Amino acid sequence: MCLIVVAHRLHPDYCLVLAANRDEYYHRPTAAAEFWPQAPQVLAGRDLQGGGTWLGVTRQGRWAALTNVREPKPVPAGRSRGLLVSGFLRGSDAPQRYLARLARWGHRFAGFNLLAGDGCELASLSNRDDGVRLLPPGCYGLGNHLLETPWPKVEQAKLQFKAVLARPDFKLDHLWEVLSDRRLPTTRSLPETGLDPGLERALGAIFVQLPGYGTRCSTLLLIGQDGHVSMAERRFGADGRIEGESRFGFSVVP
Repeated sequence: MCLIVVAHRLHPDYCLVLAANRDEYYHRPTAAAEFWPQAPQVLAGRDLQGGGTWLGVTRQGRWAALTNVREPKPVPAGRSRGLLVSGFLRGSDAPQRYLARLARWGHRFAGFNLLAGDGCELASLSNRDDGVRLLPPGCYGLGNHLLETPWPKVEQAKLQFKAVLARPDFKLDHLWEVLSDRRLPTTRSLPETGLDPGLERALGAIFVQLPGYGTRCSTLLLIGQDGHVSMAERRFGADGRIEGESRFGFSVVP
């Protein structure tokens, strides 16, 4: 996943509002979001190649989401980073405790950023940064670098996200507008990550569309102050068109 924008205990009606795009190769096998038969409390998509998931929530209101860190010299693939998300969703540790344990052996994975929350607490960890961060209420953006790195797509998504949250008639479907933005950033605003400038610019869109690679799905997740969870997922083909959509709603159980 390449973009996550989250409002943590910022909206009067929701303790969590999250909008995210997952960018991936179109040939990588993926299952749509569903409650997992082998872990019925987990609602998430599934990476059928590496196992795990990029984003999910549980019936207890625990949630986690992950992005990869873009690096000039990628670390050879080992265990899938998606297992870090599913590990939290399947467990019972508080977010900060889970990430503190992970920090001791997270170097075994290629670069990642992981957000983990439970409706009250939100914590973040990157194995390319120092330590676990317990995040205060606020709006946060995460791309393929460290949390709050001001890359153009992250800043633009946060700006639009905040405008949507401020609407007096705000509802979940308004967030699709944020995630569907295909405008390219200006060349001079691009970060220098070692990529070809043309590719860097294409990846700088909120919604990415390249030959063989792009935004595979968009996910919206709301957890209300009343404990109601709403999740919606849109899936896209290589032509950028919607291929499917799933919606879920349930109340958090103790």
